[in-house]
Amino acid sequence: MQLGSAKPVEQAPGGIRLETLLAGIAQGDREALAELYGAVRGAVYATALGILRSVPDAQDVTQDVFVRIWDSAGGYRPQGTPMAWILTIARNMALMRLRGSGRTEPMDEAAWSALSAPGLTPEDRTALRAALERLADEERQIVLLHAAAGLKHREISQLLQIPLATVLSKYHRALKKLRTHMEGDDAL
Repeated sequence: MQLGSAKPVEQAPGGIRLETLLAGIAQGDREALAELYGAVRGAVYATALGILRSVPDAQDVTQDVFVRIWDSAGGYRPQGTPMAWILTIARNMALMRLRGSGRTEPMDEAAWSALSAPGLTPEDRTALRAALERLADEERQIVLLHAAAGLKHREISQLLQIPLATVLSKYHRALKKLRTHMEGDDAL
């Protein structure tokens, strides 16, 4: 079993750029919001879930992010990528929720099921869950943002506000830990 890396979503289906959708949302276009939601919902959810480790909380934050985008799209300034702007909102809202709840328990079965990856058997999913739980929180976030949300390491660096070299180091260290665990050597 291998973690795949999805391409980041800078374009919505049909080739419409995310910046165009944000401009439409700023003008009150609900169809643009629906299209943006369809294009980036998975990445927003993966970001929230990686931080909150709770399906209901991640779902709530995902919805709240799109409400915030609706309210704030007029303030978007194309300095970085639109995806980084969106995921920064998701990260900040998830961190606010986490601080408010004070919880940091492991993800439950529903959370792992929500991170569905094509071709994963129930045994693979169980093994992946056990391996990811062994990672430090920041390592797990980096792996999920890269593998599940499809972000580039540079985007993860900006989102988490840590140096690119640190992201790369933690990502490679996390992959090594995952590989070691998946091969059966528990000496992490």
